[in-house]
Amino acid sequence: MDIYRVAAFRDNYIFVLHNVDRGEAIVVDPGDAEPVLHTLDELGATLTAILNTHHHSDHVGGNRQLLERFPQAQVYGGAEDRGRIPGQTHFLQEGDRVPIGDGQGPAGGQRTAEVIFVPGHTRAHVAYYIAPATANDWGELFCGDTLFAGGCGRLFEGSPQQMVESLDKLRQLPDQTRVWCAHEYTLNNLRFAVTVDGTNATLQQRLKQVQAARAQDQPTVPTELGLEKQTNPFLRWDEASLQQAMNSTSTVQTFARLRGKKDLF
Repeated sequence: MDIYRVAAFRDNYIFVLHNVDRGEAIVVDPGDAEPVLHTLDELGATLTAILNTHHHSDHVGGNRQLLERFPQAQVYGGAEDRGRIPGQTHFLQEGDRVPIGDGQGPAGGQRTAEVIFVPGHTRAHVAYYIAPATANDWGELFCGDTLFAGGCGRLFEGSPQQMVESLDKLRQLPDQTRVWCAHEYTLNNLRFAVTVDGTNATLQQRLKQVQAARAQDQPTVPTELGLEKQTNPFLRWDEASLQQAMNSTSTVQTFARLRGKKDLF
């Protein structure tokens, strides 16, 4: 299965998962239908499913138009988003599995995406994790607005405690996981990160690399989870250096103070 990153609006990314053998595709968070339809036409693919991470319009705004073209497509989203995701047909809980194609998963059988319940940005946010088929493959994480390259989402409907618990779930995934986050926020996130973690040499090097990439209008998504664990302060609220910087020994308070500073950055 090939993954296509489709740009939308000012800084959104939509992801199209193309099953080459079957000529079918799944789309993740189609805030705008037009670029998705263009991609599907170029691929000659039929849309079979829409995976929504949460209800915000820049993630679900294209659902209805896509369903007009592909009325048989199934629409997946969190159970607590009932009534907020257009066309939703499947109401997901933690640990549910969404079929993504005919390829075999790591334990045999049909390959699936595992649903991870990650409230915080919204009360119903979910992420989708596709485990690697073999030890040499990468896992794929579609996390919407929960985890970003170098940052995390704002808290609109959830608490700092919820977001810490959600991010910790994602932090437990293997380092060899590609993180397909939904916005091109990386440069701003890393500029903030160095203000609270300025002695982190890996972070400083990453900032230089991202500055060079964005100067040439190159995307920084997907990122790698192993790199995020080293450089993203919102995955490191339990490290002494960041707790000291936030003048707290509480993991939740450290996270909350980091998020508050980022909100004002």
